[in-house]
Amino acid sequence: MSSGNRSDHHADVPPKAVALRYDRDKENAPRIVAKGSGYLAERIIATARQHGITTYEDKELIELLSRIELYEVIPVELYQIVAEVLAFVYRLNKNAFDL
Repeated sequence: MSSGNRSDHHADVPPKAVALRYDRDKENAPRIVAKGSGYLAERIIATARQHGITTYEDKELIELLSRIELYEVIPVELYQIVAEVLAFVYRLNKNAFDL
């Protein structure tokens, strides 16, 4: 997940990124596996894209997720919004494979 492209009036705000892992066979909730801002965020996003991992941009969600400690599962309060994001990503990936 990334906070997206910076607009001209926010050029001084570094990008942020959080990477989630969710293996529903092994874990009860998604887990934070990488996070950072600035150059580190750019590397997280670039690495995801290099590996064909779908990225999703939501500035408000990235702010909430970036407060969670690395390798911790997301709190119950974020289950619904993260589930919606994961469903969106799964649909995108399924549609890409159906082409």
